[in-house]
Amino acid sequence: MQKIKAVIFDLDGTLGNTLPLCIQAFRQSVEPLINRSISDAEIIATFGPSEEGTIMALAPNHYDKGVSDYLHFYENLHEMCPVPFDGIKEVLEALKSKGVHISMVTGKGKHSTKISLKYFNLTHFFEIIETGSPSGARKAEGIQIILNLLKDIKSNEVIYVGDAPSDILASKKVRVPIVAAAWANTAEPEKLKELEPDQLFYTIEDFKNWVVDKI
Repeated sequence: MQKIKAVIFDLDGTLGNTLPLCIQAFRQSVEPLINRSISDAEIIATFGPSEEGTIMALAPNHYDKGVSDYLHFYENLHEMCPVPFDGIKEVLEALKSKGVHISMVTGKGKHSTKISLKYFNLTHFFEIIETGSPSGARKAEGIQIILNLLKDIKSNEVIYVGDAPSDILASKKVRVPIVAAAWANTAEPEKLKELEPDQLFYTIEDFKNWVVDKI
């Protein structure tokens, strides 16, 4: 593999354990609007689009209030996930110190992305941030936009780091090497392995050692 000159990160389940927070915020915002309980599986089945897309799927008749309430609960409940994964900040600092370009492509909406990065104190690390769309998944498009902006960096000098099977598929679509992050307790390593990522790491420490060696 070529030397790595740019790293693009996912957020949920990659930088921090935010998925349980997302689910809880959806539950507290949506259930009062639709007068019934919703399961984790029902919420997760709507993932791909941003949170606005999830609200549209679960509470289409209460879209504006659903989105507003979701963001309210997402911020208020963020103490569920007070810090990024142990070691993530050190990875970002190591990349930054070596002059590696760091960006983000997440399926989250721009408002919740801003909340989490501010809460984690990580905003300043990311040069470009591409967020999700209510109408559907757009990670491949987001990665391609960043590739187009990195005029002096080839796609094989970039890696995408994400924890979901969809991250692997999106990266392969735009021919960017994919590092599967299996360090969250929400990750599904067997599903990641089946899709043959370029690398798969179970710990942030192992990922850090590998990526620093490739710079």
